[in-house]
Amino acid sequence: MDHPRLAVENPATGRPITTVPDAGPAEVDKAVRAAVRAWPAWRASDRHAALMSCAVVVEEAAPVLAPVLTEEQGKPLREAEDEFAEAAARFRYSAGAPQPAGHGPVAAITPWHLPVRLAAAHLAPSFAAGDTVVLAPSPHTPLTTLYLGRMLAEVLPPGVLTVLTGRDPLGARLAAAPGLNRLTPERGGNDPAIVLPGTDPGAIAERLFWSAFANCGQLSMAVKRVYAVGSAYDGVVEALAALAERTVVGDGRKPGTQLGPVNNRRQYDRVTGLVEEARTDGARIATGGRLGGPGYFFAPAILAEAHDEMRVVREEQFGPALPIVRCSTVDEAVGLANATTPGSRGSVWGTDEEHVVEVATRLERGTVWLNEHPALSLDEPSLHPRV
Repeated sequence: MDHPRLAVENPATGRPITTVPDAGPAEVDKAVRAAVRAWPAWRASDRHAALMSCAVVVEEAAPVLAPVLTEEQGKPLREAEDEFAEAAARFRYSAGAPQPAGHGPVAAITPWHLPVRLAAAHLAPSFAAGDTVVLAPSPHTPLTTLYLGRMLAEVLPPGVLTVLTGRDPLGARLAAAPGLNRLTPERGGNDPAIVLPGTDPGAIAERLFWSAFANCGQLSMAVKRVYAVGSAYDGVVEALAALAERTVVGDGRKPGTQLGPVNNRRQYDRVTGLVEEARTDGARIATGGRLGGPGYFFAPAILAEAHDEMRVVREEQFGPALPIVRCSTVDEAVGLANATTPGSRGSVWGTDEEHVVEVATRLERGTVWLNEHPALSLDEPSLHPRV
């Protein structure tokens, strides 16, 4: 009897690339047993050399696997190559971290927007802690992780890493914890950015634009909504719209592409629906929207005259659409930014440094950046070393 397979789609064409194994309960049980068997010897070993070997494997895999990542995820090739560089840096960083006795075999479930970077963010610290790992990548982007996992397994003891691919029930089988939602620290991000009055739009527009639209807006730490105060509003809308119109949207495999497609049909339909709903509710589409032809291409949309009753503001759109809300006062902007969740981060933009700092202290967010969003390093407890 043939083993079931899962089709992997190219979001630039909407057509299948290939298929990968669709793991079932038997494969999950086998991988978990292997991880349990491997754990005692792994946690007792010196793992520095193994982590350094993993970094080398990731670097050497990049020329071959970065094009595969672009084909299944959609992002431009340069950004796919960046993921491998950042993943290698994560392994090297973890090689120098303390090596405790380990917690036990762990399950890691990674999403589709940063498959390689987030796989490394799960694997490297787990290996450093002496954990063995069963890794399940998103069914939308399983191919690169599967190939990379096989390469990494060659420099690790048997059972330390197993990559399982399959449809969504796979993650539930691995988690096997009905109460997990109560323990999950982050369920998404709807990060606000406040632009203060008197700010020169030209001075901040490019940084603010890419803070929202990097990776086609598919980042939990991206700016998802902008509150522009008073005189800043019109200039911010105009400057962001001008940048959006100049942005090259296309197949990530083609030179010059700055934004690839949305990764999958479901997310593409969600972004399309939120933008259309906002337009019906009174938003003005300054530029952007769904593009014709095959694939899930969506030009970066700037939504002027948005307000907090719109779902595109209240909910995380996780795609190339940015609502801009007009506020009369700073107090109004802070109140609106604090009222909408989820969103563990935020940013404040302006030219008066003291005013920027004062407003930042009023944002009820775990992290607030000043005139940038985000800004992280490998020293921070984050899954995103650089966005």
